[in-house]
Amino acid sequence: MASKGVFTVLSNTPLTDSVWEMRLAGDTSAITRPGQFVNIELEGLYLRRPISISDWEEGALTIIYKVVGEGTARLATLQSGAALDLLVGLGNGFWSVPAERVVLVGGGVGVPPLYGLARQLIAEGKSVSVVLGFNTASEIFLSQKFEALGARVVVATMDGSEGVRGTVIDAIGAEGVEYDYFYSCGPLPMLRALCEQSSGEGQVSLEERMGCGFGICMGCTHETHSGHKRLCKEGPVLLKSDVIW
Repeated sequence: MASKGVFTVLSNTPLTDSVWEMRLAGDTSAITRPGQFVNIELEGLYLRRPISISDWEEGALTIIYKVVGEGTARLATLQSGAALDLLVGLGNGFWSVPAERVVLVGGGVGVPPLYGLARQLIAEGKSVSVVLGFNTASEIFLSQKFEALGARVVVATMDGSEGVRGTVIDAIGAEGVEYDYFYSCGPLPMLRALCEQSSGEGQVSLEERMGCGFGICMGCTHETHSGHKRLCKEGPVLLKSDVIW
């Protein structure tokens, strides 16, 4: 059950030219799975801003966001000690399955929610590979933190400035990444390509514009084989086999 509360900014630091990491202190008891998100109220803006949770512990959580508009630009100006009103523990996140070898595939700002997932899966004793895709080397973030968890990390850049040149699909093939199950979050074309080229089952975290963030406005529905699903409520994580592209 999601909860509402005031969180205090502990730190707010840039990871790249446009990507920031914010740590917040507050009640995290409503967070039950990696891949869930928070909805942040910003003064003067009508709609809250949904941001995925990268990691959490008792009393603190971490979000990583890209500055792309007025809301995220305002987030980047906040200093330690600032207070934010959050809806916490929204959405249906990733869940663990009985597979020994798993791969986590992330693209750009789809990478953050995979960090908390990797931490959980490694704690369960699974063999975890992480494949991260970016446009260029200067945009890479979190790769070293994934390695510190004990995951095998493969990086792809479209311009070849670091790691494998090309997409995450190219990197999986070039580096011989073997897996029994996949988890993924990132741009829709990446998710679709992964689902089309992977023979096994997996989970994908999708994105749509969210008005309310808790299933009332119906603005973030996505068509699936089991009917239309609200990504803020029944999603954002769905089974590969259920998604209609």
